[in-house]
Amino acid sequence: MSSLSNYLIVSAILFMIGASGVMFRKNVIVIFMCVELMLNAVNLTLIAFSQFMGDQSGQILVFFVMTVAAAEAAVGLAIVISVYRNKETVEIDKLNLLKG
Repeated sequence: MSSLSNYLIVSAILFMIGASGVMFRKNVIVIFMCVELMLNAVNLTLIAFSQFMGDQSGQILVFFVMTVAAAEAAVGLAIVISVYRNKETVEIDKLNLLKG
């Protein structure tokens, strides 16, 4: 059986990969996938602490985080499709939506 520290190390690595993807990538779809990776890292941490403490509240909280992640993915994808139809690109540097 793995210890709590192993789960936390994997979670921290996943979160760092997601955060670096958000900071350094330019494609909006890849950025959304990196945000999802960060949310999954948080879910892993919640599950690990919930299992370690013997409490079910962390596992219940994971369902709420997954719901928010699903809503974020649906709304984000709809926005990306709308922007792509208007601007024909999904690159962050080429999008300047505030200028007329």
